[in-house]
Amino acid sequence: MWDYSEKVKDHFFNPRNAGVLAEANAVGEVGSLSCGDALKLMLKVDPETDIIQDARFQTFGCGSAIASSSALTELVIGRTIAEARRLTNQDIADFLDGLPPEKMHCSVMGQEALCAAVAAYTGEDLAEDDHEEGALICKCFGIDAGLIERTIRTNKLTTLEMVSFYTKAGAGCSSCREPLEELLAETNAAMVAEGAIAAADAYVFGVAPAPQKAQGFVIPDTPPAPKPPTPVQIAMPAPDVAEAAPAPALSPAKEAILVAKIIEEMRPSFQADGGDVELVDIEGARVLVRLSGACAACQLVGHTLGGLQEKIIETLGRPVRVMPATKV
Repeated sequence: MWDYSEKVKDHFFNPRNAGVLAEANAVGEVGSLSCGDALKLMLKVDPETDIIQDARFQTFGCGSAIASSSALTELVIGRTIAEARRLTNQDIADFLDGLPPEKMHCSVMGQEALCAAVAAYTGEDLAEDDHEEGALICKCFGIDAGLIERTIRTNKLTTLEMVSFYTKAGAGCSSCREPLEELLAETNAAMVAEGAIAAADAYVFGVAPAPQKAQGFVIPDTPPAPKPPTPVQIAMPAPDVAEAAPAPALSPAKEAILVAKIIEEMRPSFQADGGDVELVDIEGARVLVRLSGACAACQLVGHTLGGLQEKIIETLGRPVRVMPATKV
């Protein structure tokens, strides 16, 4: 499991500024429910001073997405639009005392929503991210070239692994690997020409890069092959220090039973709030559920599904995305 800081846990279990802001005059929306993550950021800006007086959010996603959105609202309240514009996804991660590398895309979603809200307030046009033919790189998560290039530049990313961690691009079916490699190589080449990164660190299309440090996360080098053990080294380790053998993969039927049990255990809390959640199906990494009653219309549905998702991931031992089933 990922190692979350206490601040991440606090902002997940006790999100700040969640809900609708009726007086908002700057709204930014990014992501989509069909792709698994979505964020709507609402700001109330004083038109005379350009100071952000209040902020609210609605998020659909995992615990890290909720925590990042909560942290974002805390960061922007009291700042001017010009100051907020300079905030980066790394500022969000730093505010939370760090995020696991695999969850950095949640902070990127926050920055993208902030950029959209600022653009809506100032009347500026955002970069062309309309998913026209050729612009959409990762169809699994709806990630376009503009977002990927901005994230590469902002965070000085030079490996495909880190691009996936920060954007989720390539983390699905991997059919976008080649265009993703080309975009990373082209962007890195431009960054080298601009003096933003060293030529030795840049990603070269078709060539495996050397392990390196990226934005505070160290990608370990492949350890050298161990020397042949001596007879003493061959001795079996004591039971209390022996490494446990990996657990066998669960069958789809077993997974369904475990997920249904988790939902059943959490059902009393859903029903206490006037709602309910039912398991519909498990399709690979997607756990489809049916929301009813208050849960279907709750502004914090992302919080509800995020908590359920965390428990399912912990139980199954693999990443999944809990999503509302599409109505037929």
